[in-house]
Amino acid sequence: MTQPSTISVQAPTPKIRTVTFANPPVNLMVPETVHRLREVVTQFSDDPQVQVVVFTSDTPGFFINHFDLAQAGELLTQDADATPAWIDLVERLSTAPFISIASIRGRTRGAGNELALACDLRYASREQAVFGQPEVGIGILPGGGGTQRLTRLLGRDRALEVVLSADDYDADTARQYGWVTRAVPDADLDGFVDAMASRLASFDKGTLQTAKAQISQVTLPPRTELLAAYTAFAASLTSPAFAARAQEMGKLAEQKGLDVELRMGDYLAVANQQI
Repeated sequence: MTQPSTISVQAPTPKIRTVTFANPPVNLMVPETVHRLREVVTQFSDDPQVQVVVFTSDTPGFFINHFDLAQAGELLTQDADATPAWIDLVERLSTAPFISIASIRGRTRGAGNELALACDLRYASREQAVFGQPEVGIGILPGGGGTQRLTRLLGRDRALEVVLSADDYDADTARQYGWVTRAVPDADLDGFVDAMASRLASFDKGTLQTAKAQISQVTLPPRTELLAAYTAFAASLTSPAFAARAQEMGKLAEQKGLDVELRMGDYLAVANQQI
């Protein structure tokens, strides 16, 4: 269901960059996406002009989707004897000397949601954005920082609901929970994000950077937590629970096609009932 990931970069102004994802039909995260994003974040961090980076999608119905588990082994192999590429990416993004904004229109689950959570600000289309951490429903564990960041943003009980239910959540619920910064009418989303990016780009970069660092000291999960979660995720990929549920989800995907990605929360419940 995937083809090589495409990430394009534009510079609408000298201080603003836009990173656009396009991996149709459902914008799955793949190893190439992770490595390319790390390159982009590193490049922007080293550029003294870049002050604001906006992440968006060019695939209708999807922001950034979950990781393509068929390619998880490739990513894990590349991580041997080094900091996992994913952990390095989200740490670099969270601590970058620029302000990152996720402009979310469509579904963002699993690794896609974890990337959005690593951004500084998240603005969601009220009508089109959908959020989820579906891992537990398929017998594995979130490994990209979802549990650590959601707990800090939502509190223990709502983080438990989100992670354990493995269900889909609409933008208004996500806003109420503190999952996103704001839910904006879809017709206004692009204009709102552009205005915020332009406003931040007009401020002093050093002051923005210091203010972000002060808040990050209090709110960001330490690397030890992220690494522990990633290790647990990698181990869970070999569990019988995952094998059984992946098989059932595969059958549903063959029968229902794209609808499984559109309504993943519903289909996870169906798959578990068949086991």
